[in-house]
Amino acid sequence: MTAPVRLEVGDIAPLFTLPDSTGKPVALSEYAGQRVLVYFYPAAMTPGCTKEACDFRDNLAELNEAGVAVIGISPDKPEKLAKFVERDQLNFPLLSDPEKKVLTAYGAYGEKKLYGKVVTGVIRSTFLIDADGRIAAAMYNVRATGHVAKIRRDLSL
Repeated sequence: MTAPVRLEVGDIAPLFTLPDSTGKPVALSEYAGQRVLVYFYPAAMTPGCTKEACDFRDNLAELNEAGVAVIGISPDKPEKLAKFVERDQLNFPLLSDPEKKVLTAYGAYGEKKLYGKVVTGVIRSTFLIDADGRIAAAMYNVRATGHVAKIRRDLSL
């Protein structure tokens, strides 16, 4: 199994500009000077990804109070993301990366085991980027359920 690139604490976060659910470009550079959680998920409106997105939605006020913004990224097109945002009343940007360039740059796309088989796909991952644009935490192969509580506990947010 070929391992994707893995970012580590202290690495400079790869910059990106991707369209959100309305098609508007959103750049990581817009968050310069503040902390941001960037999480990568396989597919909008699937059970695990819905659970994870709603968990971020329900904890967003506390994360924002701790000075942390949230961005979700998947290979879904903006139209599907718009339906996801509307259906689940998501209150943070979801960005579209259909070419998987940003997913790959963060090591969130590549070979993984799924039900015992090796497949190529999105590796559910989350990164805390500090105010200086460096990786403060890199979490790969995270579980959708309980992920936000674990982030808040592990990072004291």
